[in-house]
Amino acid sequence: MNTYNWYSQLIKPTWSPPAWLFGPVWTVLYVIIAASFGTVFYKAFTKEIPWIVALPFALNLVFNFAFTPIQFGLKNNLLASIDILLVLGTLIWALYMVWNNAPELRWVVYANIPYLLWVTFATCLQLTITYLNK
Repeated sequence: MNTYNWYSQLIKPTWSPPAWLFGPVWTVLYVIIAASFGTVFYKAFTKEIPWIVALPFALNLVFNFAFTPIQFGLKNNLLASIDILLVLGTLIWALYMVWNNAPELRWVVYANIPYLLWVTFATCLQLTITYLNK
């Protein structure tokens, strides 16, 4: 409850989505992430693609899972902004690596377009919240 109170007290832009939207969106995105990232990791484990292709996917998961503890545990908007930039950067890197090094897995790029769009939006939102609450 303390975390909810803290977050609800932050100044947010008028275009900030309602809080109830985040759960359903992330549920859908995590299904996409599980299927597509899981395929990439499987292909790397079976040596069908080089491990360097899977590296940005692994880093993306680390940064993605770190966001909530940073934002809501530490209540640190600046670190959360840095983290979400790393989520976005590693996602772009991951999709680039698949597109250029594993053409048989290009469906992974297409499948992750919703994730890319949401993370881009979430990055803009987080950076704006950080700016408004400095």
